[in-house]
Amino acid sequence: MKLYKLDNDLKTFLSLFLIVLSIGVTIGLIYVYSTTSISSIGIIDHYAGSETIDEFDIPLKYPKPINEMLLTTHNHIISFALIFFLVGIIFYFNTIITGKIKFFLLLEPLISTIITFGSLWGIRFIDKSFIFITILSSSILYLSFYFIVLILLYELLIKK
Repeated sequence: MKLYKLDNDLKTFLSLFLIVLSIGVTIGLIYVYSTTSISSIGIIDHYAGSETIDEFDIPLKYPKPINEMLLTTHNHIISFALIFFLVGIIFYFNTIITGKIKFFLLLEPLISTIITFGSLWGIRFIDKSFIFITILSSSILYLSFYFIVLILLYELLIKK
């Protein structure tokens, strides 16, 4: 089975699914921007709490309670697993990216999901330097997602 050879109705359905999913993922990134400014300090403050200068200073943000950490990671790991499972099944049948790169792109977002959300726990409970792992793994995760979607949309809508 090759994506570009599918029936036009199925190609339209899959394309619309990928577009709607991309809108949802992008809105999630906008939310991350609004809560953390997508900066290392913003992410650290969001999970580990704001630094205070002295004992009388009130932090702008308090450390995330364990229940919120559990809820955030639970929801994101399950939803990201489902997102990348569905996108991965579609991507498996693309003819543009093949071989080891295809295999890497099938696995990488799932691995980055675990690393990204695990590193948030590291920021909160171990050391703020886990932020570098968070930034690297989440950047690779989102770049992979958008790259895969672009390849799929090209094959579904343009390739003859």
